[in-house]
Amino acid sequence: MAKILVAEDEAIVRLLVAETLRNCGHAVLEAGDGQSALDLIQEYADLDLVVSDIRLPKMDGFSVARLARQLRPGLRLLFLTGYVRAELPSELMPAVIMRKPFDPDNLARKVTGMLETKLAEPG
Repeated sequence: MAKILVAEDEAIVRLLVAETLRNCGHAVLEAGDGQSALDLIQEYADLDLVVSDIRLPKMDGFSVARLARQLRPGLRLLFLTGYVRAELPSELMPAVIMRKPFDPDNLARKVTGMLETKLAEPG
């Protein structure tokens, strides 16, 4: 079981993602904006993955991820977006973008694959 933070401002999407991940057996924390997500990242040092919308109120998902990676360089990141042209900043690699709308089964498979991938040692 992994501990996953879901940061998404659209309540219905956040609920769908959180429920999908809970059904896979994961412990899920939820945040509706960037600042709340960052607060949870600082509070829970044992997070395995952050699933975040790119466009969040109070602080965008990329900014949250940059600060999270300063705290824990190896933290896994999965971004959700409805924007076709969204690209990952190079400093956030490795990370993954999934386009909205997405199939919950595909999300579950993607998260499982990310969690099974061995992380490189920070350095």
